[in-house]
Amino acid sequence: MKPQRDQNKRASYRENWWIFSEPCGRFRASVAGLRRYIATSEVGKHRFFVLLDNTIFPDGALIATNLEDAFYLGVLSSRIHVTYALAAGGTLEDRPRYQATRCFDPFPFPVATVTQAEKIRSLAEEIDAHRKRAQAQRGAGLTAIYNVLEKLRAGAALTSAEKHLHDAALVSTLRHLHDELDAAVAAAYGWPANLTGEEILARVVALNATRAAEEARGQIRWLRPEFQAPAQSDLTLAAQPAKAPKKSRRTHAAAAPKKSRAKPAWPAERPAQVEAVSAALHAAADPVSSADLAATFSRAKKETVAEILAALVTLGRARRAEKRGTFTR
Repeated sequence: MKPQRDQNKRASYRENWWIFSEPCGRFRASVAGLRRYIATSEVGKHRFFVLLDNTIFPDGALIATNLEDAFYLGVLSSRIHVTYALAAGGTLEDRPRYQATRCFDPFPFPVATVTQAEKIRSLAEEIDAHRKRAQAQRGAGLTAIYNVLEKLRAGAALTSAEKHLHDAALVSTLRHLHDELDAAVAAAYGWPANLTGEEILARVVALNATRAAEEARGQIRWLRPEFQAPAQSDLTLAAQPAKAPKKSRRTHAAAAPKKSRAKPAWPAERPAQVEAVSAALHAAADPVSSADLAATFSRAKKETVAEILAALVTLGRARRAEKRGTFTR
């Protein structure tokens, strides 16, 4: 091994050639003082998140966060996040792959009220405890449990072994808890609980664009402000009450755009804007720029269209063309 490590460009590998790898110092520092952290497997048939004790050091097969609040466990475990992660992430053979830079970093968490956050937190704790009891008392694996849960949702018949696991692990109870969690998280976003997968993606993309615009103005919604921005006094997302946006003349004008005979009106709501941009992009015969697409609507701003296009690229619903600054379906 030493001759091979002697050729390595990384000094830590050359000098400490007998060590398999190197510790993740930044991660360890970020979880110092936490009792636990939220993690998920990088590759798996089902996308579920768990709370791990901070004495457990994650290996390369895990995607670990430095969050311990079960509020975030609840949001990540919700249908809204799972739907987004499956669309934004990659695959390994036929199994979904969770990529932090595509699935976690761009994902906009809800700005929940204290009451909403506490409900999500409580349900997430129940789900985590329920699964751990099934694992400890029945020796059940999470993949096997979620195989049964998936069959229940699909209305498929269970085998005798699956029926035994269903009864032993109380999978119907787990399903009920997940259903309640999904409804609670949707309420925190202010969205209906029965959205389709496509509707969820459109809304997440729209909210992502809104948050990107906020950050460009200097407003950052930290997940752990005491760690990420200790000099600031902002509260976490879970503790911030949702505020209704202030009405202004500009907002009122955007809500009721003037009709144009030559061009379709630019929608007032961001989800509808996302769908309008996506439809216009698919209708274009050649690659188009954000300015080109904005020009096809009445009162659309090039900057807004550019934000939506960037979000569509992240979700795989658009791609950048060879000509710089243009996009195609």
